[in-house]
Order: sequence, then structure tokens, then C-alpha cells
Amino acid sequence: MRGCLIGLVSGVVLTTALLWLISGAKIFKGSRVGEIDITGTILTSRDTLKQLKKFRKDSSIKAILLRINSPGGAVGPSQEIYSEVRRTVTVKPVVVSMGSVAASGAFYLATAATRILADPGTLTGSIGVIIHLPNMQGLFGKIGYKTVTIKSGQFKDMGDPGREMTPAEQALLQKTIDATYNQFVRDVARARNLPEADVRKIADGRVILGEDALKLKLIDQIGDYEDALLEAGRLGGIKGEPEVEKGKKDESSLLDFLIGSKASEKLNSLLSESSTGLMFELPGFGR
Repeated sequence: MRGCLIGLVSGVVLTTALLWLISGAKIFKGSRVGEIDITGTILTSRDTLKQLKKFRKDSSIKAILLRINSPGGAVGPSQEIYSEVRRTVTVKPVVVSMGSVAASGAFYLATAATRILADPGTLTGSIGVIIHLPNMQGLFGKIGYKTVTIKSGQFKDMGDPGREMTPAEQALLQKTIDATYNQFVRDVARARNLPEADVRKIADGRVILGEDALKLKLIDQIGDYEDALLEAGRLGGIKGEPEVEKGKKDESSLLDFLIGSKASEKLNSLLSESSTGLMFELPGFGR
């Protein structure tokens, strides 16, 4: 009986030790590059911020690679990621690998990185701010739909799709757009160490190819994902081809489970178009 008990205890101890070794395997891994993917329309910053903070605090992660395939998105999340990248580069290198498109808000946040690489045909730039406000007054008139609005101030129902926007509302909204646009230009100029006047010359919403962005000093190098990974490893002091640890997003939502993550992302993107939020986005590329 005593022998069986000792054997059982030994088995439990051995199993526990093995489970600890497996779960804590990264303790024994060498220096790595942490990879974070930013894909599709940027509607929230939560996952990206968590991953940046996690990799920044992990001493075994020597550099961070941001792989971007995005037309941009909402102003707030883009600015939050930009700020977090700026904080991170003071601790360890952050390298951006631009895919097919990294425009507007995606370009904005990328400028905060240590180095930016793009393919020659990457669509980037698109520096500007846009807002979509539907006008359904004609449709509502045809179907007999009417609303009664009770408001506390002149501008409280600005953007109401059931009526034309007043000149005063247009002027106020344009003032807001211009202020946000100036923030965009200022932050890009500061991050890229460029005169603000030079950035403003091309900050008219135009799309810029990767090879032209290099000439304009908006990126640092022409290169693909592998080039960016090697550059991140080099800046992080890793010899040879670096090992990569992928950032993990939060658990999928019920909507992801029901219709699939990609379809869920598309639906969220479409729903965002009906909102009145300011966008750093290249229209048509988020769908």
C-alpha cells in the first residue's frame, strides 16, 4: 500500500512538473520578435494596445513587428495606437511591415515606429479626415416617415439624416475636421522628423505607392515581410533569423462564432459607415 501511495505521489509530481514545463516553455526560449497584426478597418484599439504592452514588458521579446494591412479607420483608436507605439519605441524597437495597403489611420500609427518597410506597390499615405453623413430626406418623404426632434441646443441633432444640414452645422463640422486634420499632419511630421510644411503638401488625401513614399521620406525602406522581420531582429540584437511570437487577440465574440471572424469584421465595418464618427480612412478599401 505504501509503495502504491509513493508511486501515485511521484506520478502526480512528475505530471505537474511536465505540465509546468510545457506551459512555461517560453521561459526557455531564446530572444524573439513579437508580431502584431493590424488588419482591416481600425474600429477599436483594445487588442493592439494589450499586445503592445505585453510585448513591451516581456524581456525575452527584443523587438516588435507590426504587420499592417489596413485602410485606416476611426480617429480615436488610430491615435491611441500611435501613442502606444511611441511609448514602446523608447523601450524596444518597433518595425512596421506594410502589406497591400497601410493608409490613412494605418499610416498614421505606423509613423510612430522605429522603422517602416513597405512593398513598392503598397498603397499608403491618404493623409486626411473624412466623415460620412447620410441624407435620407427624400426617401423618408416617399415612405411618409417623419420624426419630431426635441433638443437642448442648436447643434444637438447635427447629422440628422432626415433633413438637410444647415450652413452653421457644416461650418462647425468643417472646423472639427480641420482641427483633427492638423493633428494628423503635426503628428506625422513629428514622428517622421519632417517639416510640417512638407507633409502638408502631400496631405490632401492622395494615395501614395510604397516606392514614392520612400522618396518622400514617409517610409524608411522598400522590403517585404521577411525583410522587416530580419530588420526587427537586427535592431533587437538577435543573431540570425529571429524566432517569432504571434500576439494573441481576445477570445472571439458570439458574432464571430455565428458568422465567422472575417464576416463579423465586414459587418462591423459596414455598421461603422452609418455612424458619424471622424475617420482616418481610405474609403472603399475597408470592405
